[in-house]
Order: sequence, then C-alpha cells, then structure tokens
Amino acid sequence: MPAHPADPAVAAFVTAVNTGDKNAFFAALTDDATMSDDGTDRDLAAWADSEIFSSNGRMDIEDTSPDGRTLTATYTNSTWGSMRTRWTFTVTDGRISHFETGQA
Repeated sequence: MPAHPADPAVAAFVTAVNTGDKNAFFAALTDDATMSDDGTDRDLAAWADSEIFSSNGRMDIEDTSPDGRTLTATYTNSTWGSMRTRWTFTVTDGRISHFETGQA
C-alpha cells in the first residue's frame, strides 16, 4: 500500500497533483510560496503548469518521513515519463510555504 503523508498540507498537495486540481493545489500553498527543482529556484506557477497540470503529473508516494514533510515518490508526467523523486516541504500556518523537489 502506498505511503500517505501525515502532514495535512502535504497530503492536500499530493491529492491536488494526483487529481489535476489546480485550485486545490494553490489552496495548499501560502500566497508567497516558493519552490526549487533540482536545486534551482523556479517560478512556481509556471513550473506547476508545465510539470503538473499541462503534462498530467502524478505522484506515487513510496515513503514519507514521520512528520509527513519529506517524501520519496515516483513522479510521472507526459513530458519526462517516470522518475524517482524526493520532495521536501516547509509548512507555515497549515499551508506549504516552500517545497523542493529533485531526482532521488
């Protein structure tokens, strides 16, 4: 059975990605949220559109830290195919204020 993030904000993020729900995705984030991909800061909205929403992104969680803020997942989209990825989230007041992703 796939792992499920213990942190509610991260769980909402994963659900939004896997259902392609852009509104729920941005609702899980703070208004000033930031992100990086493979160590490079990215424009979050442009990245999400390209890597998730216009390319049918999906996260299959392999494991999660006890606090639910660090995940290993097989990430799949129609641009890059499938790859093993690591995700680390910073949660502020119940919403994600920053996340980092990259190949695991």
